[in-house]
Amino acid sequence: MTTSVPAPRPRVAFSQIAAVSWEHPADRAALQALRAVPGFDEVVRKIVAILGGERGIRLLFQGNAVRTGVQQFPRAHSLMVEVAGTFDWPTVPELYVSQTPVFNAGAYGVDDPFIVVHSAALELLSENELRVLLAHEMGHVVSGHSLYRTIAEILLNVSLGVLPFLAGIALLPIRLAILEWSRKAELSADRAGLLGAQDVMITQQLFMRMAGGTRGAVHAGEMHLDSFMTQANEYLATNEGLDIVYKILNTLALTHPMNTVRAAELQQWVASGAYDRILRGEYVKRGDEAKARPLKDDLREATSHYTAEARDVASRVAEAARKAAEKAGDAFKRAQGR
Repeated sequence: MTTSVPAPRPRVAFSQIAAVSWEHPADRAALQALRAVPGFDEVVRKIVAILGGERGIRLLFQGNAVRTGVQQFPRAHSLMVEVAGTFDWPTVPELYVSQTPVFNAGAYGVDDPFIVVHSAALELLSENELRVLLAHEMGHVVSGHSLYRTIAEILLNVSLGVLPFLAGIALLPIRLAILEWSRKAELSADRAGLLGAQDVMITQQLFMRMAGGTRGAVHAGEMHLDSFMTQANEYLATNEGLDIVYKILNTLALTHPMNTVRAAELQQWVASGAYDRILRGEYVKRGDEAKARPLKDDLREATSHYTAEARDVASRVAEAARKAAEKAGDAFKRAQGR
């Protein structure tokens, strides 16, 4: 007697869903802070102008990447069409594959964003994992992150020697603000990745892949999600001595949060019930409903998040300092007793 395998549950499509439905409050706060940095608007205008606007940015990839379609990477193209439909987006963003051995993907552009996936990601990911990745990037598009991600890519990766038109602008505060916003924006897009795939385990598995996956390792039984989540919890719980200081310093220059942190953040969002509510159709819609959302509500949520985060960091630093002082005192006493 054969046991039938149940058919996968069909994915829900979110009619006219607004990005505010899933955005992390700290993402919105960090973006507001970025826009408020002196000189930032001028930097944006100058970079977009020097690159030739939307067309100039797109030509960078049209000239040195492969645009997907029914004959070019049809699997990825089909998933991109599906993901755009899940978010009820009016257009399907162009998808490019760049010959790059380092796992990454990005959403770029100004008014008509497009998505670029590195070839390493296509080689590594299963179809379900690739769906999560494309939904993650679609989240950046719907949230309007593409312009700022384009500016961030240029400011963080291009030598200032080739950007003479930015001379005289204090760029360090802008760099730091961009990095902070970029890390928080990823937390929003991670939620979009889950909404696009609607599979918590596969979404968490993507973080594990990005942290250190190899082709076929999961199916060969060489990687286990439970073990990765145990590692994630260990990382979050490690606050001895100067550990918390090292964590902060290790993160300051990153555009993305640590993969274990992303996995934990997403798990917390699911546990809050917000994910299930969206699946049930309880979300903010684009247009007047999204515009009517009071700005003070977003700011209050973001302030609460940053206050809790700062309080948590401060308490852990204080606790680490106390333990370090106790150990130093014990060592001094032992030395005196000799």
